[in-house]
Amino acid sequence: MKDYDVIVRPHITEKSTAEAALGKYTFIVAKNATKIDVKKAVEKLFEVKVLSVNTVRYDGKKKTRRQNAGMVVGYTAAYKKAFVKIDTNPADITYLDKGGKVVKSDKKFKNSIAEFGVQ
Repeated sequence: MKDYDVIVRPHITEKSTAEAALGKYTFIVAKNATKIDVKKAVEKLFEVKVLSVNTVRYDGKKKTRRQNAGMVVGYTAAYKKAFVKIDTNPADITYLDKGGKVVKSDKKFKNSIAEFGVQ
């Protein structure tokens, strides 16, 4: 599954906009996407460091409406939502090289997702 296929769209509500200031973002994701898929997609697409991912599935709700002479029963679409917490204060990546030498990586992470609407 490609990274751009995992994340369908951001889920923008009053609550999700308020939590975005704290580094918690909400996305509608593909139904078959795992937490690992979501983490990799967010890190690659938005260049941020993901700390945690929580997911929840929503079933479609039953809706009835009157049409012509009778009632028509249908369902709203089912979807999966992912709550992603990012590192708002990313530090440089350090690791031990062969021989025990400490190496600092020059990989830079952003501290917010600008495309979400909150900076």
